[in-house]
Amino acid sequence: MHMKVAEPSSMVADAPAAARPCLICGHQGTETLLQAPDRFHGASEVYRLVRCSSCSLVWLDNAPKPEDMWQHYGQDYDRKIAAAGESSPGRWRDRREVLSLHKQGGAILDLGCSSGSFLETLKDGNWDLYGVEMSTESANRALARCGAKVFVGDILDAPFRPASFDAITCFHVFEHLYHPREVLTKVSEWLKPGGIFYALMPNIDSAGMRVFKSYWYALELPRHLYHFSPKSLSRLASSVGLEEVSLTAEREVFIEYSVHYMLDDVLKKIGITRPPLSKYTDASFPRKVVRKMYRLTVEPVLTGLIALAGDGESIHAVFRKNV
Repeated sequence: MHMKVAEPSSMVADAPAAARPCLICGHQGTETLLQAPDRFHGASEVYRLVRCSSCSLVWLDNAPKPEDMWQHYGQDYDRKIAAAGESSPGRWRDRREVLSLHKQGGAILDLGCSSGSFLETLKDGNWDLYGVEMSTESANRALARCGAKVFVGDILDAPFRPASFDAITCFHVFEHLYHPREVLTKVSEWLKPGGIFYALMPNIDSAGMRVFKSYWYALELPRHLYHFSPKSLSRLASSVGLEEVSLTAEREVFIEYSVHYMLDDVLKKIGITRPPLSKYTDASFPRKVVRKMYRLTVEPVLTGLIALAGDGESIHAVFRKNV
């Protein structure tokens, strides 16, 4: 998926949301939640999020066509995602520990495995490693670093047999899917009886969303096609035969990036245009020192204040296939 990103220039009208049935409850009544552009790439096309008036699921009403979505990822996005995964050993340790509470070995499938950073943490254990990844380059890196058997392509095209896996993981991928119900149905089919599905995704009903609104970094328009709350995710999982084991909303406010987007808009109004966040590279040493001080001192205070507005920003969910 390493292609140059094209910046769309047309603007979408402030039109009422289309009467599209909700994928969870089938209800057709929606309301517009917000409208915003792709701030990560600094593009101008405006996207509209709508909320089901019955079950609260949120989705992108004017999503790009699947064949055009590559334009909204590109090398800058891939670089940032890979760098985040490979520079966060603590993150993978925490996820491995959660996994071990429910399963200690067997066959595991990581959906959207990228370069295999998470699977690598399991390679010396009791796990047989599998992945699904859209990028051939990333899949090859995963194979090289941990020996994982990676299917390159769409999740729904993966040729796994029913009851193949003891665990399936999906970390910040589910919100990118055009057909989350169909994928979750596949997950249920691929899991052995008693197998677990462990997923992370942004919480659309979080404090961060309430405070930053269209500037909330985790909106990731238009790459995030569906936005779940713990309630809507649990309802969807139940509908495909997955039983809730653990469902929490943990704090991950994304203050730094969200404020970056807000500042971009303020500067534009006075005639100053900065490169979009996608073009930022590693900061100089002095900037890294300042950032580190901010994260140790100011950020915890701001996070505590924002937390007063509601639930955590990251859904951590574990579901089990009924025996």
